[in-house]
Amino acid sequence: MLSLAISPCPNDTFIFDPIIHKRIDLEGLNFNVRLHDVETLNTMAMAGGTDMIKVSFFTYLMLQQNFVLLDSGSAMGFGSGPLLISKKDYTLEDMPGLTVAIPGQFTTAHMLFRIATPGVKKKVFMVFSEIESAILSGKVDAGVIIHENRFTYGERGLKKILDLGTYWEQLTGSPVPLGGIIARKGLGYNVINKLNRIMFRSVDYAMKNPSECMPFVKEHAQEMNEDVMEKHIRMYVNENTLSLGTGGKVAIAKLQQIATDRGLITA
Repeated sequence: MLSLAISPCPNDTFIFDPIIHKRIDLEGLNFNVRLHDVETLNTMAMAGGTDMIKVSFFTYLMLQQNFVLLDSGSAMGFGSGPLLISKKDYTLEDMPGLTVAIPGQFTTAHMLFRIATPGVKKKVFMVFSEIESAILSGKVDAGVIIHENRFTYGERGLKKILDLGTYWEQLTGSPVPLGGIIARKGLGYNVINKLNRIMFRSVDYAMKNPSECMPFVKEHAQEMNEDVMEKHIRMYVNENTLSLGTGGKVAIAKLQQIATDRGLITA
């Protein structure tokens, strides 16, 4: 029995539904599945006790000695990056004097924010779903939002300061590498190869049979309306999810190079 940990976000529940509900050939493997928010997953991966786990690419870059990235299952693409938002009309020049909410210390969103706004010192780390309310209540001045909040912040009267995804795309010409599926190297070559095949099969099945996977998505996104769920899936599940390809691998290499050059991770 392999331990598997993913997030309850629609893109993850969508692509993992075929594995969890055994709609595909699992090659004799069985999975004990847990669902947690992205930052909990990142810290779980750092603790090293989970066999297969979804993590932010920022976290993966720090764990390459012990984990391998699977070719399928990544959240990566153009026009899908985190957004820096606020209630007031702040500019990037204002940022060093503001308190900013970040959806987790080890998220790619935090890494992109540090690359784009290196002078910010006052940061508050919180669960991504709490950030909009923290801005509206005045607990923080601004925040970096991810996931479904990208589709709803305007409805709450919040304003975009910077699209960190667009910033990354202009800087590198590559898609934004947000998160991926990693497996412990200690599982061995044969099991990891099986996991690669199973993950490809699962993503492919979900993309070809979306209606079968949606009940599981809805089960774990109860407060999200169906239109937002579908937008979420369309944004984060794409050809790079099925396979990283050359473009995906280049994007990850660029993230590692820039993060290393700026001292965000060690070489």
